[in-house]
Amino acid sequence: MLSLELTGMAHGGDALGRHEGKVIFVPYGIPGEKVRVEIKEDKGKWARAYLIEVLEPSPHRVEPPCPYFGVCGGCQWQHIDYEAQLVYKHQIVREQLLHLGGIEDAPVAPTLPSPDIWRYRNNVQLTADVEGRLGFKAALSKQVVPIEKCLLMHPLLDDLFSALDLVFPGLERMSLRAGTRSGEVMLIFETEDEEPPEIETDIPVSCVLMLKDGTPVNLIGHNHLTEILGSREFRISAPSFFQVNTAQAEHLVQTVDTFLQLTGTESLLDAYCGVGTFALNLAPRARRVIGIEESPYAIADARVNAQELSNVEFIEGRVENVLPDLEETVDAVVVDPPRQGCRSEVLQALTKLRPDRIVYVSCDPATLARDARYLAEAGYLLRRVQPVDMFPQTYHIETVSLWTR
Repeated sequence: MLSLELTGMAHGGDALGRHEGKVIFVPYGIPGEKVRVEIKEDKGKWARAYLIEVLEPSPHRVEPPCPYFGVCGGCQWQHIDYEAQLVYKHQIVREQLLHLGGIEDAPVAPTLPSPDIWRYRNNVQLTADVEGRLGFKAALSKQVVPIEKCLLMHPLLDDLFSALDLVFPGLERMSLRAGTRSGEVMLIFETEDEEPPEIETDIPVSCVLMLKDGTPVNLIGHNHLTEILGSREFRISAPSFFQVNTAQAEHLVQTVDTFLQLTGTESLLDAYCGVGTFALNLAPRARRVIGIEESPYAIADARVNAQELSNVEFIEGRVENVLPDLEETVDAVVVDPPRQGCRSEVLQALTKLRPDRIVYVSCDPATLARDARYLAEAGYLLRRVQPVDMFPQTYHIETVSLWTR
């Protein structure tokens, strides 16, 4: 064991300190604390350690309200007061842009707080353990931690989860989804042998079996639910992605809108458009909108969601396949890639289109920083970065950045 002073917060949620020149990552620590740790994994230049004892606690340390915290891997920062969480997320974005993106003094605004720091998730995926109990993967192993309650579940999902009475040996995973504004709820089952469960229900819930190839099979109700964002209604099918924090997703859309400053004359490209979250909210302020999305279910949703809009077109396909062949003049672009960021083919095709403005929505500061280096080298200037806290109590960080040519 060794004593350590923690000096910073790393991307990934661990606090860090140094001992004899070696960086040591410590889960559940807080910068400024003096702690006693035990090395669990030594990689030479760096190591990971268990937190054994907090010798001098940070003033930002609070008592986690969840009984599973520290064992369940769903949350990493319940031990940190919320104001400090926002500060650390801001610092992590700046550090990633500097160290991975090579951008000094990046114009990063303070993190936009979430209206709800508990009970905000409209979508949770639970895994069954060997006894069929539902829970989340453990923080430090691949074991499942069975739970009776999750403090991040939206009340609609909390009620649904409480109503479940499962006797189903073949269940692998179950997702609970809700339209928090519509009140609609959905259960999505994933089973070992793709056999549907026997279901009895006296509550209005849609039930879907998800096959291993991603095909949804409708069991009860509908294979989609409805959510309202701003003044728009969105159909979201069982396989389709939608932001997990509805209230904060509205702020995300507003931030993108503010950064783009559309005047009604622009042709707008929305890459990785999903069910049309950005494209359809921005369409009234654009001359033309083109959305690209590879999921056939999300693109079908987007087309339903856009029925009354005449200036919107959706193209089904991988962005890296569609974008190089796009014969359009594009004035402005929104990209919202998955956690892996944009593939190099996407960045090449995007900069070849030479849009005046690019708004990059990212859920991972490291891949944002990597792609930022490419955009900067391609002649784009980083004007603004707005971290948006979509995931309170966790280390995950959403950002919106504005680039101009």
